[in-house]
Amino acid sequence: MNLSDLQQPAWSRAEFEARLREKGKAYHIHHPMNVLLNGGGASREQIRGWVANRFYYQIAIPVKDAAILSNCPDREVRRSWIQRILDHDGFQIGETRDEGGIEAWIRLGVAAGLTREEILDLRHVVPGVRFAVDAYVNFARRAPWQEAVCSSLTELFAPEIHKQRLANWPQHYPWIEPTGLQYFRNRVSQARRDVEQGLQVTLDHFNTRPLQERALQVLQFKLDVLWSMNDAMALRYGVRT
Repeated sequence: MNLSDLQQPAWSRAEFEARLREKGKAYHIHHPMNVLLNGGGASREQIRGWVANRFYYQIAIPVKDAAILSNCPDREVRRSWIQRILDHDGFQIGETRDEGGIEAWIRLGVAAGLTREEILDLRHVVPGVRFAVDAYVNFARRAPWQEAVCSSLTELFAPEIHKQRLANWPQHYPWIEPTGLQYFRNRVSQARRDVEQGLQVTLDHFNTRPLQERALQVLQFKLDVLWSMNDAMALRYGVRT
């Protein structure tokens, strides 16, 4: 960064948010792997491979969020951020029980023809997916907590991809048990709630031009993680990129 960068005025909150949202052009919804899946052209092996590999990402999400909590001194942020862990790991409080997103993802795999055992033992996870997901978790552990929060803002673009799956998969892949799609139904509303919190932290903290530029770099890093995961799966399951 040079001196001229430091002298640039900060973007307004509205402009900064618009620049964050513009990053959606690089979201993995546009990756050939996802285009194939959502367009109805994927084979059973490709769908099962995608589900099995994405499970490695699913089990990393609460670990990532726990890392953010461990680095965050702000009690109000922690009190709301912890909901993300409960969303994925599940919980039981008194008579209220929620199996959580990880269990919902396992049920998606079973509905697609995988066994619970082969999902849980990670036998199908390719090295490139492991590397990308582990890099994301390590980033969340080591980066300032505000940057780790900012990296979660790929959720800005997530509701659309979940809506596409809910609209297209029953038509294109009727052999997948419909109840297996519950994960996507849950995340449409959960992602919107998560975005509000992550966006508030990001807009509040990254309030100078250098910090705002850094936030865009962080969000691009997370987009690259998701894209790299799809690259690795596409290579393994014969999808041309």
